[in-house]
Amino acid sequence: MPIKYARRLTGKQRSRHANRHLGFALAFVAGAANAGGFLAVQQYTSHMTGIVSAMADNLVLGATELALGGLGGLISFLCGAMTSAILINFSRRRRLQGEYALPLVLEAVLLLCFGVLGARLLAVEGLFVPLTVMLLCFIMGLQNAVITKLSRAEIRTTHITGMVTDIGIELGKLFYLNRHHTQEQPVQADRERLRVNAGLVGCFFWGGLSGAWGFKTIGFLSTVPLALILLFLALVPVVDDMLGSARSWRDS
Repeated sequence: MPIKYARRLTGKQRSRHANRHLGFALAFVAGAANAGGFLAVQQYTSHMTGIVSAMADNLVLGATELALGGLGGLISFLCGAMTSAILINFSRRRRLQGEYALPLVLEAVLLLCFGVLGARLLAVEGLFVPLTVMLLCFIMGLQNAVITKLSRAEIRTTHITGMVTDIGIELGKLFYLNRHHTQEQPVQADRERLRVNAGLVGCFFWGGLSGAWGFKTIGFLSTVPLALILLFLALVPVVDDMLGSARSWRDS
């Protein structure tokens, strides 16, 4: 049963139900990595709006080094999203079952690297920022691109601003007083969309609590359970592809 569930969650065949369940899980992981990562590197790594705004502020204030640090994070996030798109399109061309699972396996491996080597990577200078910052930004871009592509931009797991905006829109519809005598169609809230976005924000928040507590308690190793969660979610379609390739090679 868990194997079938994991196959539905990250396999090639998609459903709205699977997209939402995967979105909840990834929102938790993103919240944990973002909050725990802040305690590790003193910087949020999924908030590109804030990073770009800080770059502009620092340039005006003459803090060129800080502005370049923001650029390093932005480029890393962008490269993560690009890598996700490349892996997904590579898998599609080859009709693999794990087209959405491959980027998540890569994310799990990178989180393991962060958990095991994070303390050492903190001292290694990357592109204007420590390698740990680049790694976390890359992971956030990688994950956000996966859920965006598989849900056709319906779900995002690191972009809380958009989720809260959608919640506000639907609440505005929900509490709108329709006049009975009007001929126009009544304003109705999309309650399902409201529940999904509220669930995503809640999972991100609980993930943040878990990540912050985990890093405060055991340090960088707190990302290892997150990596294991991702491996559980993503490994089944990848193994299906490996077994399928082995059968084809044996039959040829």
